[in-house]
Amino acid sequence: MIRAKKRERIIFVSKLSIIMVFLALFLFVICSNFEVKTYKTYDLSKNRSLRAVNLLYVYKNKNVDVKEVKNVNEVVKVASRQPVVFTGKMTGYGPDCKGCGGNLACPPRHNAKNGNIYHNDKTYGKLRILAADKKFPCGTVVRVSGLKGYKDFYAIILDRGGAIKGELMDLLFASEKDVNIGRDNVTYTIVRWGWNA
Repeated sequence: MIRAKKRERIIFVSKLSIIMVFLALFLFVICSNFEVKTYKTYDLSKNRSLRAVNLLYVYKNKNVDVKEVKNVNEVVKVASRQPVVFTGKMTGYGPDCKGCGGNLACPPRHNAKNGNIYHNDKTYGKLRILAADKKFPCGTVVRVSGLKGYKDFYAIILDRGGAIKGELMDLLFASEKDVNIGRDNVTYTIVRWGWNA
């Protein structure tokens, strides 16, 4: 009789425990406003999702598509609201080029004559440095695709150049003798528009 009561009590406590666990899970789901969201976000890194997460943050968790545009004027109209992709040309330069002073035009105004061709960005990490048209604000982050002899890479606009206009961008090398690109067709994807995006 005592064993039967003890067994009934154990069964009752077990059932009660299972009910409590399901009730706790149910309340957790309701209280946390649980919902699954699917974002149509182009993962621009294909292996570092931090950049995709940054896109969602920058564009306020909206569905984010990369819009194809044709020229720098269209880039300026759209890039502050969503990522854009366009075709352009890429050349290379060194800080020792004729007429170059060595200091980059955009803050923090790196002295590029020390051979440092990278900028460490808080969000995107180690980025190559580009010179671009003044229509692109300083701090703009660009994915460069299709440059002959290079895998896709990320770069940041931190410099200007007298001959750098429109869809042409100039990739910084440690020296003019290190430049190993001509005037190549590339695809640019703007993933951050200026420092404050």
